Amino acid sequence: MLDEFICHGKEKLRCGYTTGSCAAAAAKAAAEMLLSEANVSFVGISTPKGIKLKLDVLEPMINENYAECAIKKDSGDDPDITNGILVFARVSKIASGIEITGGRGIGIITKSGLDQPVGEYAINSVPRKMIKSALEEIAEKYDYHGGLRAEISVPNGEEIAKKTYNPRMGIEGGISIIGTSGIVEPMSNSALIDTIRLEAKMRYSEGYRNLLLTLGNYSENYIQKSMPFVLEKSVKCSNFIGEAIDIALETGFERILIIGHIGKLVKLGAGIMNTHSAQADGRMDVLVTCGMLADADVNLLKEIPQCVTVDSALDILKSGRYMEKTLDILADRAEYYLNAKVKNEIEIGAVMFSEKHGISVKTSLADKLIKMISEEYNG
Repeated sequence: MLDEFICHGKEKLRCGYTTGSCAAAAAKAAAEMLLSEANVSFVGISTPKGIKLKLDVLEPMINENYAECAIKKDSGDDPDITNGILVFARVSKIASGIEITGGRGIGIITKSGLDQPVGEYAINSVPRKMIKSALEEIAEKYDYHGGLRAEISVPNGEEIAKKTYNPRMGIEGGISIIGTSGIVEPMSNSALIDTIRLEAKMRYSEGYRNLLLTLGNYSENYIQKSMPFVLEKSVKCSNFIGEAIDIALETGFERILIIGHIGKLVKLGAGIMNTHSAQADGRMDVLVTCGMLADADVNLLKEIPQCVTVDSALDILKSGRYMEKTLDILADRAEYYLNAKVKNEIEIGAVMFSEKHGISVKTSLADKLIKMISEEYNG
């Protein structure tokens, strides 16, 4: 167990280590078993962040052709879907050099723009360097001058990958071996933001200059029914609208369209760019403000703060025939804050929908962006 912690408010959360660290440690232990012809019970590595790990070696096995073992992934207090998986390394001798490849449960890259080229196993650059360094260290320790081949595998990786962004990003058949620091910092959200960045760069490398951002399953279901888009070319940003916009600007996109349920995107009316409830709410406050500007009845507006959902608040506004005007004002406010976010450097728009009310609230450029993105994505 890693004895490193970070603090979030009053919480002290334990850090973990990445699949990349697991792969490097397993490769190092397997190489030692191969060259010493003896099992090892633990292995030590130093992560790129400079933190040293001492990890238990599981399921060791040696035969005349190779040595193999596993390291158990520990994500600390981070809610990581790969927590507890076994990352295996099988090391064998080759004539010369260091060869790193994937086996069962490791995904294969099928689209350009990711860390590795198309057709390669999804073992990212930093883990590859860690594995290579670990193998070279053991070769030097035992004065071995031949080559070593490490095959990394995760037996249940294919099933785990179905619950991740991998299939959508063009990584088929398994998980990715990732990590830049070797350490998992709990609740940092950095992994999701890195995924948004990778996916956006992949779209850009494919030649697209208009970026469609979706928030999640509701967005995608709505688009499938209502919009002429190829969903596979969109980027899912979840709650991280502000970060996704920043990434789009950094990458060089010329236009952005955001599509999401009004229950989330209503927060844009207050300039809130992270829509997670733990960051900010403000949904009812926005609707009350927009309703006031729409000259809605004050007694109706007083009912809105008691609502749990935006759809229920819209029921109240609709009962007094104020909904349409209120939503027009919401669209104007959202557009103002979105333009402020991009500093009017590129065109940006949003579509907020409610299937219950059968509405699509659009900022002024939304229809233009829908047309342009549809033409580019379907061209």
